[in-house]
Amino acid sequence: MKQWVDRLYARMDALGERLGEKQLRIPVDLTAGIVFFLFAVVILLVMPNQVVVSDKDAVDGRAFPTLLMVVMMLCCAMLVGKELYKLATKRPMNWKVIHLQTELKALVILAILVVSYLLARVTDLFVVGALVCSLGFLVYFRCRKPSYYAITLTLAVAIWAAFRFVLNVDF
Repeated sequence: MKQWVDRLYARMDALGERLGEKQLRIPVDLTAGIVFFLFAVVILLVMPNQVVVSDKDAVDGRAFPTLLMVVMMLCCAMLVGKELYKLATKRPMNWKVIHLQTELKALVILAILVVSYLLARVTDLFVVGALVCSLGFLVYFRCRKPSYYAITLTLAVAIWAAFRFVLNVDF
C-alpha cells in the first residue's frame, strides 16, 4: 500500500511541476457573453420537454422563463458585440489569467466529492460515500499518519450509526 501511495504522490508531483508554469489567458467579457448565450439557447431547447403547457391558460409556465432567456440572449449578444468591436479597433479588453495547476487541484477536489456522492447514491449508504470522501481527502492532502485515517474512518462510521440507529434517520 505504501508503494502505491508513493507512486501516486510522485505522479502528482510530476504533473504539478509540468502545470506549475502553464497559464491560460482568456477575454472575460467575450467568453462570458458566449457561454451564457449558449446556456440560454440550451434552456430554451430543453424547456418544452420540462414544462407542460395547457391550452386553456393565457399565460403558461414557459412565458416568464422564455422571456428571461430571450432578454439574457440579447444582453449577451450586446456584450459579445461590444467585445468584438474592441477587438476590431484594438482597444484594451478585460483578460483573466487562469493558472492550470490551481484549477486542476480544484477539479480533483470536485472529483472526490462527486465520486463520493455517486457511491452513496448507488449503494444507498451514506457511510460508503463518507468513507470514500474521507479517504480521498486524506490521500490527496498527503496525510501520512495512520492514526488520522483511523480516527476519521471511525468517526464517519460512528456518526452514520448514530443517525441511522439512534435517531432513525434513513439517508
